[in-house]
Amino acid sequence: MALPNQQQVNYPNFKLFIVSDGGIGKTTFVKRNLTGEFEKKYEPTIGFKVHSLNFHTNCGKLRFYCWDTAGQEKFGGLRDGYYIHGQCAIIMFDVTARLT
Repeated sequence: MALPNQQQVNYPNFKLFIVSDGGIGKTTFVKRNLTGEFEKKYEPTIGFKVHSLNFHTNCGKLRFYCWDTAGQEKFGGLRDGYYIHGQCAIIMFDVTARLT
């Protein structure tokens, strides 16, 4: 289940969703794992963005096709449709904000 313009891989790969309210840090989490950078400026994600994240484990290599979804309701669009065939999720929240 490779993304368009990406080659098929010979190791386990999964469709992963990151979900939470807006401003919690979903995109920052993805960027940190992709490049090591930490983005302090908040820009809301509109719709979704998909990135491939590779991890090396003691059982071999894994790839997660990480769907970074919009946290703000007005940018969510067809969010429920994105979840089709999803295999795992990270649910994020702010420990200092009970409403999240």
